[in-house]
Parts: sequence; C-alpha cells; structure tokens
Amino acid sequence: MSEYDTQAQVTEAQQAALRLANVDEETRNGALQSIADAIRDSEAAILEANAKDVEEAEEMLAQGEYTQALVDRLKLDSGKLESIAEMVESVAEQDDPLGETLEARQLDDDLELYKVAVPIGVVGTIFESRPDALVQIAALSLKSGNSVILKGGSEASESNRILYETIVQATAEAIDAMPEGWAQLIEAHEEVDRLLEMDDKVDLLMPRGSSEFVSYIQDNTQIPVLGHTEGICHVYVDEAADLEMAEDIAFDAKVQYPAVCNAVETLLVSEAVAEQYLPGMVERYEDAGVTLRGDEQTREVVDVDPATEADWDTEYGDLELSIKVVGDVYEAVEHVNTHGSKHTESIVTEDGDAAETFMTGIDAASVFHNASTRFADGYRYGLGAEVGISTGKIHARGPVGLAGLTTYKYYLEGDGQLVATYAGDDAKPFTHVDFDGQWTPGQLSER
Repeated sequence: MSEYDTQAQVTEAQQAALRLANVDEETRNGALQSIADAIRDSEAAILEANAKDVEEAEEMLAQGEYTQALVDRLKLDSGKLESIAEMVESVAEQDDPLGETLEARQLDDDLELYKVAVPIGVVGTIFESRPDALVQIAALSLKSGNSVILKGGSEASESNRILYETIVQATAEAIDAMPEGWAQLIEAHEEVDRLLEMDDKVDLLMPRGSSEFVSYIQDNTQIPVLGHTEGICHVYVDEAADLEMAEDIAFDAKVQYPAVCNAVETLLVSEAVAEQYLPGMVERYEDAGVTLRGDEQTREVVDVDPATEADWDTEYGDLELSIKVVGDVYEAVEHVNTHGSKHTESIVTEDGDAAETFMTGIDAASVFHNASTRFADGYRYGLGAEVGISTGKIHARGPVGLAGLTTYKYYLEGDGQLVATYAGDDAKPFTHVDFDGQWTPGQLSER
C-alpha cells in the first residue's frame, strides 16, 4: 500500500471513532453477535486460510526460522474458532463501559460536575502469530466505542485477512448504524513505521509479541504504548506449602501451555522443603518433556543441568524451566523483584503472613496465592477478553479489558454561573459536595 493509503485508513478510522463513540450499547452488542455468528458460519473458509499459514510456518520451522511455540500459537481448529466466537459473545455480555459516571460533585447549587467514562478514540494494535488476537482486540474495541487499526504478523497474513473481512462484513451487513471504517487492517511492515509516526491521529498502541518487538515499538513512537516486553513469571514454593498442591500448581503453570506470557519460567523453592519437594516435581516435569536447569543447591538434590545467571532473566516460551533454592520468602521476593518482568507471580503456602509478605512485596501487575500463574488472563478475570497484558503502572495494569480502553471527560452542568461570582473579596464559596448520581444531558434544565 502507498503512504497515502495508510494515511487514508487512519484518517477514516479517526472519523469513524467520533461516530462510534455515540453508537448505543444495544447496537454495539448486536454487532458483536453478528461477528460471532459470522465466524461460526465461515469456519471452513477460515480454517482453509489458516492451513496455508500453518503450512508455510512449518516449512520455516524446519529451516530453523520459526519456533514450535510460534507455530502452536498460529494454529486454528474448530474448537478454537468456537472459543473465539464465544469470547466475542462474552464481550457483548459485559457491562457497558461507556457513559458510567465515575464521580459526581456539586460545586454549588445547580452547578454539578461529572466525571464520565468515554472511549479513547483510535487504538492501534500490532501483534505476532496469534490470529485470535485480531478478533479479541476488534471485539473489545467495538464494545468500548473505539476504532481499531489491526496489524498482524506476516506469518498469519491469510488468517488475519479472512478474519478481518469476516468482521467488517458482518458488522456492515447486520448493523446499519455502525460507522464505516471503524476497523482497518494494515499488512506491510513499512506501514507500521508510518503508523508509529501518526501521534496526531492514533491515541494508543497495544503491541503483542516478543520483548524485542515490543521494545522496538516503544522506542520508535510518541504514541502512548500499553503492553509488556517480557513474561518472566515465577512460582515460589514456601516452607509452609501444601507440597501436593505446589506440585500441581507448578506443573500447570509450565506445562498447560508453555508458549504464553503467563507461563512460569523460574521455580523458586524454600530450602526447608527442597529435598522433600524437588525429586517428585523434577520427575513429573521430565516425564512431560520439560528441559530443566538448576542452581547449585538444586543440583545437590536433583540431577539437572546447571543454570546460568542469564537463565534467571530468560523468557523461554517453551518446555524449559530454571529452578532456584532460596532461604525464605524474603529471598524469594528479592529474586522476583530483581529478575521478574512485573507480569505475574505466585506463592504456594499455607502461612498467611508469608503470603502477605510475598503479595505486598512483589512489584507485579498480578500476584497470586495458591494458584497457577496461567490465571493471568482477561477472560479468566471475567473481563470478557483482553487486548493484552500491561506491566506499566499508568492508565491500565495487568490484563487489559474494556475498562482499559476507556478514558474520561469532565461534564459540567450549570445554570448561567460565572467565575466572577466565585472570585474577589466578596467571592461566593464553592460547596464541593460529592453525591451519588449519573450524568444525563441537560438534566438540570429538566428539573
């Protein structure tokens, strides 16, 4: 595509965002249901397109250009498509994030200030290898009243194209009130560089992919970026842990789906239980094909390869795991805060004080007690779906759902008041009284 075409797409999305912000919830939900229905109806065509991507990806895997984890994320099947359709429906079932009054304050009689949730505007998303991410982000953007610019990886180009066409056609045919251009697909790499320069038109970028990829986005744009660069997650088995539970949790956190960012990469074990816990845990991992590395104390208990300092800072994204024995919960907290990526951490313990120390001491978006790190997910959190995980602390943190795609405006309802009345020697004082209330247009004049 030409530079003009990319500019035109983003401009069209910007114009559509202004109209989409005023589309009512019933219409937006109807559009989402149309998308879910269309995905089910187009199953054969979607799987055929995906098969082309997978075939090419497997060739690249054989040449050593792609990883197995990438190929696994790329694959779609009937069950996954049904899950995608159900995800879209679950987004429609979420409460409307728009128009909610977050705060209401009386400044004076008949002078009322409302802080109201509104869409962000134009959201750009750049993601790799997972075609289901396209549908997730489009659905959440639509529900939250945002236009969306979608850029997937070239390895999923056939899948992304048909999913995008299915979404756009479904909303255009079924819902007359949907503004044309609310979703845009860009495909060429050079279009990404142009997109990164459009800070006057794009309000938020959400990259999903490798740490190198996300860092590149962050380093090459002035547009606010919401995302995370790495998912180096830990499970800490405390001296007061139920060891059977700890084994199940640590296994699930690594093996259930190792290619995702909330899978555990380092297992920390209290030295008080290392000899009792590690042999069975290591045997279970090895039976599942997990490659293990351990520090010196770990290797005194079990026969695994030596871990290097680099292992503590590595996101494997595969059936690989490093193990470290620590003295106590405080050493575990220190290790996590030094080597973690502020994504998701978990402690297994029956000691409430130890759990509190770990959970309050860890600097991460999600911290769990007696649960697998794999629960760090927008759908599992009840957000309907997620546009990604944010490890930053501004605007949105952790799995980002509908609320993370909104900002707010201040609406002031008055009855002819002037600032001069509240200034000078005879200034009238403000009342500044908070109250429960929802903003509706012109409500003062209707009283």
